[in-house]
Amino acid sequence: MENIDATVITTSLPAMARDLHQDPISLKMALTAYVVGLGIFIPICGWVSDRFGARNVFRTAIGIFMAGSILCAVSFSLPTFVFARFLQGVGGAMMVPVGRLVIFRAVPKHDLVKAIGYLTMPALLGPVIGPPLGGAITAYLHWRWIFFVNIPVSLLGIYLAGKYIDNERGGDAGPLDAIGFVLSALGSGLLMLGLAMIGEHQVSDTVVITMCVLGGVFVYAYWRHANRVEAPLLDFRLMRIPTFHASVVGGSLFRIGLGAVPFLLPLALQEGLHMDPFESGMITCASAFGAIFMKAIAQRVLARFGFRQVLIVNAALAGLALASYGLFTHTTPVIVMLGVVAFGGFFPSLQFTCLNSIVYADIASEDASRATSLASVVQQLSLGLGVTISGMVLQASSRLAGHTELVASDFLPAFLVIGLFSWLSIPVTRQLPADAGTELARKH
Repeated sequence: MENIDATVITTSLPAMARDLHQDPISLKMALTAYVVGLGIFIPICGWVSDRFGARNVFRTAIGIFMAGSILCAVSFSLPTFVFARFLQGVGGAMMVPVGRLVIFRAVPKHDLVKAIGYLTMPALLGPVIGPPLGGAITAYLHWRWIFFVNIPVSLLGIYLAGKYIDNERGGDAGPLDAIGFVLSALGSGLLMLGLAMIGEHQVSDTVVITMCVLGGVFVYAYWRHANRVEAPLLDFRLMRIPTFHASVVGGSLFRIGLGAVPFLLPLALQEGLHMDPFESGMITCASAFGAIFMKAIAQRVLARFGFRQVLIVNAALAGLALASYGLFTHTTPVIVMLGVVAFGGFFPSLQFTCLNSIVYADIASEDASRATSLASVVQQLSLGLGVTISGMVLQASSRLAGHTELVASDFLPAFLVIGLFSWLSIPVTRQLPADAGTELARKH
């Protein structure tokens, strides 16, 4: 549901922008608002799950996500739409991390790679179904109907979670680190919103700069606070574990690049190459077919080459694939676009399987909640930064070229930048020991 929602929205952004009387790039605020909701509430997902039980939290999260979807469908201005997306982010902040925590606690470590593969396979259906579904609904009905798709799925999810998920708690949750929650919420929220508003002219430049500076100050204050308390919400001491450090830091750089694709590629196809939403959606969904194929062979690739080598080589290939999207022109054959976009899903799929598996390779069971919170918040903020950074580069390249409307050539610098972020993850993963994750790979 979450992945379908995200890919449906990005395919429909130009139509939404026209209805809400906004520039298409301005709607990156809606994507950023969702990530801000994630960034604020993911840090407490581990504590809340331990305190109230995984099933209760998971079902409540789905309900909040459904409420946000309904509000999105009835929004008639950018501020109300942004708020509705923020509410969806609050629900999403609990759904995926708590679901991952349930899997970690239920599955033996030697089966973790296989379990992560099963866990991500349903999520891969989102990019397959989302773009053509969003394109068809936008082209032949109205974009508002895309949010009503979430209602029956949410109701089914609440029922199935109640039937199949135990209300497991992870032991004594202890007191909530309230100071840490406030500092992390203010830091991530202000910083992400400030970055997203750069160049938007919705508020003054002074306000934008102030938000960014204050966000940075609160993030630093949280870092100081986390190093002093015994049980912080986000425990940076876990970064001393090499496999966790490589997954979180290297993975965040990789996700900055990949996080921009669902925003940037549909915009390039529709605004730059003047495709209709359905055509754009059919090309965009090719990445999911590449991702699904990679899932079928990921375990054998890891067993043959190991985590370290795969993470390094694959990041280089993924960066090339993502950067090549910027070379699409009006004369590029559709079959070539489909092939390139499929490779753009093939390599990142393997990267995510590696990153999501190795993050728990050396984590003790009692640290699982804190590890999940820290890894999830960094991952989601990285995806949001990808949208913000690519939007800023796209705006800058269009204005420097003197274009009043977006053209195909405006997108090349943005795609080059997101490819660069994939390559920047390589020096981090190179620091992994050669035998990192050997136990996980050997079992498969």
